[in-house]
Amino acid sequence: MARKRLIIEMGMGVDQHGQEPTVAAARAVRNAIANNALPGVWEVAGLSDPNQMIVEVEVAVPYPEQVRKEEVLAVLPFGRKSLNVKFGGMVVQGRAIAGLNDKNDEMLIAVAAVTVLVENE
Repeated sequence: MARKRLIIEMGMGVDQHGQEPTVAAARAVRNAIANNALPGVWEVAGLSDPNQMIVEVEVAVPYPEQVRKEEVLAVLPFGRKSLNVKFGGMVVQGRAIAGLNDKNDEMLIAVAAVTVLVENE
């Protein structure tokens, strides 16, 4: 079966305190999917179950080796999910606040692209 892209959604996420790349990555994915509806999955592609969608996520974030992939993919409510994490995003100097469990002054910014694909013959 051939895969065809239905939509590509982009998002950005920030972890201002805590220096957790997983948090920034998950927020970027959540931002990408936050304001959409996909009626074309049923009306055009003819899928009967939203878990038939293929959802490919690409996230660029500082410290990609620290990302807990299952937590990022858990943001997605449906689909056959995959995640590719790579180095990117941005580190911005903020202000460490001990009460917020900051390790340092870094704020982490992640960007994400979420592609929804369908298979057809």
